[in-house]
Amino acid sequence: MKKVAVLFFASAFACAVAATPATAESTPAPQSGDTSHPAVDPAALSILKATSEKLAAAKTISFHALGAFDVPARNGQPLFYYNRSEVLLARPNKLRVIVPGDGAPSEFYFDGSTVAVFRPSEDLIAVANVPGNLDEMLEKMYQKAGIYFPFVDFLVSDPYKALTNGLTSAFVIGKSKLVGGVTTDVVSISDEHVHLQIWIGEQDKLPRLIWASAAEAGDRPRHMVEFSNWKLNGSVAKETFAARRTPKTKEIPFARPEEASSAKKP
Repeated sequence: MKKVAVLFFASAFACAVAATPATAESTPAPQSGDTSHPAVDPAALSILKATSEKLAAAKTISFHALGAFDVPARNGQPLFYYNRSEVLLARPNKLRVIVPGDGAPSEFYFDGSTVAVFRPSEDLIAVANVPGNLDEMLEKMYQKAGIYFPFVDFLVSDPYKALTNGLTSAFVIGKSKLVGGVTTDVVSISDEHVHLQIWIGEQDKLPRLIWASAAEAGDRPRHMVEFSNWKLNGSVAKETFAARRTPKTKEIPFARPEEASSAKKP
């Protein structure tokens, strides 16, 4: 798994600018030394492979992602926040992510050669030349500006590799009929950094819900992503991935969150 459950796109750009499933059958987590339940269950990998192959084969993908995450307050109490992303992808090298709603809205565009992030409420835009495919762009923008999407493992060219790299545990929990209006297979996967629980449509093989938590102790946030409005292989106009701006839009440079925070200090 990649750097899931660590960074969020909206907060990164802000710095640059300034549950048990309902099921009749469930599988307990494999115990140490229990050879009847391997730590990495082939049945869980089979479910992940099916959804990964479907997403990798799609020429275009669009979906909505409702995210929730917690951040500790000064007194240690967890505070919960929501954001919503409207995602449109065209393989191999185009992506648009619109984040409306709570907080400052933002718009991310990649047209195959240029990344632009537009903040309409402040009329600011950051632009960078980033030629390459989608995977290369996502890695470069994380390194350059700390930009990261919590659903990134489903966007890359090989979702299965992204999800299973470094796995230490994978097993099928059971089935649920309460998520996304469909019957889902519920899978738990972990590596040394992150625990994920994923609800995947039994018939359509599409992700419906993710709960993620950091494996390390401490105040790192947990997060949830709920997926809806899936559409695969729809027609998409090229201009869809061109960043919008106004005649008065001010262009600013990209910066990693920690760099932007340091620049603000006297």
